[in-house]
Amino acid sequence: MKKTLLYSIFALSIASATLTSCEDMFGGFLDKQPSNELTGEEVFGDWNLMTQFHYDTYNFLRHGACRINNSWLDAATDLAETSYATGGVRTTFNIGNYYGSGGSAELSATWEHYYRGIRKCNMIITRIEDVPKNPDLTEDKHLEYKTNYISEARFLRAWFYWELFLRYGPIPIVTEVLDPNGDLLSDYKIRPTIKEYVVDFILKELSECENGLMNYADASAQNLAGRIGQPMARALYSRIMLYMASPRYSSESGVTWQQAADAAKGFIDTYGSNYALMQGTDSKTALTNAWLLTPYTESNKEMIFYRNDGTISWSGISNDTPVGEGGNGGLCPSQNLVDMYDMIDGSSPFQEYDQTGAPVYNGVTPAINASSGYSDANMWANRDGRLAASILYNGISWGGGVINVVRGQRDNPVGNANATPTGYYVRKYIPETILSANHSGNSRRLWTIIRYAEILLNYAEAVNEVQGPCQEVYDQLDLIRHRAGITGNVADRTDLNTKEKMRNFIRKERTIELAFEEHRAWDVRRWNVAEEALGRDIIGIDVATNGTITRKVAQKRVFQKKMYLYPIPEGEYWKTGIENNPEW
Repeated sequence: MKKTLLYSIFALSIASATLTSCEDMFGGFLDKQPSNELTGEEVFGDWNLMTQFHYDTYNFLRHGACRINNSWLDAATDLAETSYATGGVRTTFNIGNYYGSGGSAELSATWEHYYRGIRKCNMIITRIEDVPKNPDLTEDKHLEYKTNYISEARFLRAWFYWELFLRYGPIPIVTEVLDPNGDLLSDYKIRPTIKEYVVDFILKELSECENGLMNYADASAQNLAGRIGQPMARALYSRIMLYMASPRYSSESGVTWQQAADAAKGFIDTYGSNYALMQGTDSKTALTNAWLLTPYTESNKEMIFYRNDGTISWSGISNDTPVGEGGNGGLCPSQNLVDMYDMIDGSSPFQEYDQTGAPVYNGVTPAINASSGYSDANMWANRDGRLAASILYNGISWGGGVINVVRGQRDNPVGNANATPTGYYVRKYIPETILSANHSGNSRRLWTIIRYAEILLNYAEAVNEVQGPCQEVYDQLDLIRHRAGITGNVADRTDLNTKEKMRNFIRKERTIELAFEEHRAWDVRRWNVAEEALGRDIIGIDVATNGTITRKVAQKRVFQKKMYLYPIPEGEYWKTGIENNPEW
């Protein structure tokens, strides 16, 4: 980390901690340049300045769209490929180059980013008691706000440490405020165990901070939109418990599948009445509502934990829009992902799923389930509604025209290096309203960190590991699948009659439901199948003028066992002498 860390605050146009609009709170705060730089004594000598300093910590929640040098983390998995050659994951992860500069925003800058956020949290937690009370606050309100800010800081610190853990494993836990002019982590060389780091620290922090956070009603109010509330702590607890019960971590964490099931069920029982899967006039609308509508003005009851950003315009989506629409191609879904979607009647188009959730391939083609009616010649017909809602494929309407990936046509012109290499473009998370009136529209696009669908999937996965296929598992999966327009019930599937087969099926369901939300890279690691999932060929298609579809290998991938974890950034390794991750 840098040896100099300035105390940055944002424009101090708001006079108190009670704000009047969601945009003023976080849509207005995020990504603004600091208007001043103050000393710690000044910040923590004034309640209002301290409040602004605390809100600034929300800036360290990251948005996943184009975050890694104009590419997405999911383009480093088997779900997609970045079309343009300068994409960060294309020049690093995809070729096994974990020291490449193109991926530095993810591979090395993550370290400093989150430790800076942690330092801010530590400052709030350790110094707030000495901050003079705002004279406009009653003693009761002062105590309420103080408890709330400490709890928010503990939650955010736990989130930052969790994000670091996913990438680097257990690393030094710092709860004191380090001297920004010193060597910072030079005295923190001993790496804790997984149990010490995750179970004894992160999960404990989430459990202890929950009561001090705002309740659901207060945190979901429009004037506080984006602030951390009690349901967020419980939802994150559920996710982490699921991870700790998973094959990669369970022996060291001591967390069982039953405990993971109880954590998910605890959220459903306590907070489930406040949340629901979004619906709509059809499956595509329902799913788009879940991904793009806001909780505070558009009644999105599916979002639980999210980064609340302001509106975006054409420049915010141009990198991931089809070239025929004037965009740069960007995040291009793979045929691997397309093959994971079931038929609309609930049957599988292919005979078998592997442990990554993908169909079992023979070359670039899986063995077809003849009874499903699937054919490669008409591969997008009668499929799970999440396919059309998430992916733009040949012949589907979009923006000002129809997607046409035939060579030499609208979305695959000769000589355009940014045209899709897989035969697909992304639809999910791209607000189509921006394309209206010649790309002059705008839209909010919040970054969803946890939504209710994930909680249901957490519960289904954990219960299956405890009991095998049963009604509780079927019920959660059917809620999600029926929302996507699927008519059949999971219980009617005769090919899912063992724990192992249901396990692979749930992994498939999790992958397609949460695609492009930064789950796949971590899920395949916790399942201990990353070498299979992230090292496999990326499959794409070519579409001929007569409509004939041909499968192909679009990109070769490299993934070695050591890549389960990122290398410790070189600067930190050489400066502190901290033990690097295995084989790096």
